[in-house]
Amino acid sequence: MKRSDVGRIYVIGGGLAGCEAAFQAAKAGVPVILFEMRPLKSTPAHNTGCFGELVCSNSLKTEQVNSAPWLLKQELRRLNSMLLRAAGTARIPGGHALTVDREIFSSEITQAIEGHPFIEIRREEVTKIPGHGIVIVASGPLTSDALAAEIARLTGTDRLFFYDSISPIVAADSIDMNVAFRASRYGKSLDGTGDYINCPFTEQEYETFLDALLAAALYEPHIEEDRIPFFENCLPIEEIARRGRDTLRFGPMKPAGLHDPRTGRWPYAVVQLRQENARADSYNLVGFQNHMRFGEQARVFRLIPGLQNAEFLRFGQMHRNTYINSPALIRPTLQLKNDARIFFAGQISGVEGYTESIATGLIAGRNAAALANGVEPEIWPRATALGSLTNYITCADTLNFQPANITFDLLPALDDETKRRLRHDKKARHAEICRRAQAALEAHLNAHDSRFHLEVSC
Repeated sequence: MKRSDVGRIYVIGGGLAGCEAAFQAAKAGVPVILFEMRPLKSTPAHNTGCFGELVCSNSLKTEQVNSAPWLLKQELRRLNSMLLRAAGTARIPGGHALTVDREIFSSEITQAIEGHPFIEIRREEVTKIPGHGIVIVASGPLTSDALAAEIARLTGTDRLFFYDSISPIVAADSIDMNVAFRASRYGKSLDGTGDYINCPFTEQEYETFLDALLAAALYEPHIEEDRIPFFENCLPIEEIARRGRDTLRFGPMKPAGLHDPRTGRWPYAVVQLRQENARADSYNLVGFQNHMRFGEQARVFRLIPGLQNAEFLRFGQMHRNTYINSPALIRPTLQLKNDARIFFAGQISGVEGYTESIATGLIAGRNAAALANGVEPEIWPRATALGSLTNYITCADTLNFQPANITFDLLPALDDETKRRLRHDKKARHAEICRRAQAALEAHLNAHDSRFHLEVSC
């Protein structure tokens, strides 16, 4: 590191968490050096050198009011998350999901990072954690081998791995709309029209497809340490199928709430296609992440009604993700227990999901800036989605730790009296949890946000 770097915050990684962290710290008036190894060195899943590139789904999950993912996004919006603003600009139809055009989303983030006077960008691979200053490690689930080895040395623990995966994308004009139809489940869409393209199966078509899927050749791990369990929340389609012949029909191929206009009834099973970009010229197969060989994917997925002539713009693939055993290693402030100047954020910190990664980036960026300004880093109220997420990754069972998305299970349970009063109304219970979370956030900000009086407008 250069002598002039002293007094700056080092952010390692230009993904979702790293960009949010860098922007939050810079917004508080602290100079930031953001390291990103792409495009000098790429990863098995990235295609560009842009900041905030989405490599899996293009959905930031539901915007359904009073759901747990909605609550987390609302908290991030309240805290002026730069990436949530970018997502709003890049939004495309996706029912109640916050679905974005990947290119616009990444472009918005890149412009914000490159245009901030307090952020210096360095395109180089970091293989050693700086021995001085404040550091935010947000290197993501595809952390390079050299940096992962350095993190293992720093924390005194081995790396943990799980497989994550990418769904295929098809060209819109190769979808047979004489077979497929537009609809959103139960008519829930942003503008009243169907935001998804649906490929309906008869029972016989489903059985034929399932047999082909189960017989398809897979890519095998090249090294023994890769032979580990899949992450439960992101199972490959063929793994789900092996759990029973009806498992897919009650999972990613669930037909509930979708009426085929040709029959007026729900199909036996359905594959939903979600718009990929603002041009609407490509669609991804929702929930169809897989580990099949590319030739097998083309053969099997062309058995899906409406995709018999599909042009695949990208096949599904699997990649190995890296994360630390956070409950054993980091504090609720996201600081390393044995070195408080080092923060972890994003999927490497033990969260799963785009919005969750953004959330930890925001927390790490604010807390790193607080530390740089001589202020105690903040712990978010347990009643909030932010507080519950950080509570999980810092207090979960260290022996059986797995990354987690935000769910109501992570938030504090309602008191017995409220549960009894609302025992027959699940929506009301969720609404009450969200109301309490938002009230707790406002109280926290009123009490603590004076620390950000140094915030710089750019």
